[in-house]
Amino acid sequence: MARRKIVDAHHHFWDLGRGYNYPWLQDKPSGEGMLGDLSPIVRDYGVADYLADTAEYEIVASVHIEAVPRDPLEETRWLTSLDGDIPTGIVGFAALNGPDAERMIAAQAGFAKVKGIRQIVNWHQNPRLTFTPHDLLADPAWLSGYRLLGKYDLSFDMQLYPGQMDAAHRLAVRHPGTLIVINHTGMPADRDPHGIALWRDGMKQLASAENVVAKISGLGMVDHHWTTDSIRPFVLHAIDSFGTDRVMFGSNFPVDRLYGSFASLYAAFGAIVADFSEDEQDRMFRANALRHYRL
Repeated sequence: MARRKIVDAHHHFWDLGRGYNYPWLQDKPSGEGMLGDLSPIVRDYGVADYLADTAEYEIVASVHIEAVPRDPLEETRWLTSLDGDIPTGIVGFAALNGPDAERMIAAQAGFAKVKGIRQIVNWHQNPRLTFTPHDLLADPAWLSGYRLLGKYDLSFDMQLYPGQMDAAHRLAVRHPGTLIVINHTGMPADRDPHGIALWRDGMKQLASAENVVAKISGLGMVDHHWTTDSIRPFVLHAIDSFGTDRVMFGSNFPVDRLYGSFASLYAAFGAIVADFSEDEQDRMFRANALRHYRL
């Protein structure tokens, strides 16, 4: 894998010195949710840090995903002010259920690097796992905001749990012109037989909609002590479901830096897909992200 050309389809930057913009990170660094102890990443993380982490690989482009900022437009303005081509594309935040949803979507769309919107929709009955107080996929205001994405030619990065995949599939079918990018391999957090079956079936169902693609990323968040063998079935099922033209690899750095190095993560990805052709591997590691994010 050394020096393979990579488009990292999912990473974050933050500059905590710019002010109080990431309450989830700055308020509770000891961690109270599924991510665990956040203290190792409660520091500035920018282009130089990222390039140091990825030094063994040739990062030809990258996609910055909103990092749940208090001021979404300030985050996007800062990212677009950075020198160089990293990040190459941006997925910004907009609260689709907010009273000013269209104003925020339009403002994000005004930045040339912005390719899509993300608002985390992970809802779970377990309060330790949930990211939202209610299921946004069943919220009429949120669904109304989602309809606006097509007007502004933006994709949607969807971070959800398997229990929400049926609703996400229905949403994709209702809005075939809006690309949905499933984040973090569908977040298989529940590892009992029912939870695994729900994830496996849900990924297949989502893949049946042609306007849905998947990112293989974020597995450390649901498996803090992951190994190549422990993530292998999730990586391979995602590829089996979506095919080699509709999956992308992403690092989720620096969040997944909590659970391993960039080199160990991409070495694991490389080992898992070693039996695929070189053309298929190149698509998953590079070309698909360029195409789906219009970089």
